[in-house]
Amino acid sequence: MKQTSFTKMPVTSDDAPKLTQADFDGAKLRVAGRDVNRAEWQTAVRARVGKQRINIMLDAPIVEHFKALAGNRGYQTLINDSLRRVIETGHLEADLRRVIREELSPK
Repeated sequence: MKQTSFTKMPVTSDDAPKLTQADFDGAKLRVAGRDVNRAEWQTAVRARVGKQRINIMLDAPIVEHFKALAGNRGYQTLINDSLRRVIETGHLEADLRRVIREELSPK
């Protein structure tokens, strides 16, 4: 970001200013253009994103590994992303194996 006379922000690779807790505290929660409370907003977000709250037991070293990787990002998000990649890779691998078998089979 280029520094100008009216901007006191440091030059960074990120054009967006850092958000503070005060920014989030002052945010209005809206769904379909109307103000809603936090519970309504969370319900709408989960319905749109397709997330489901579950309880799962993970080994402590697994949780610690993802917490160490996460930094400021949520460790649950990293676990979710990792599981998604495994699923996508598994399908890709299975599809490739099927295509190779089909191509190599005698006709």
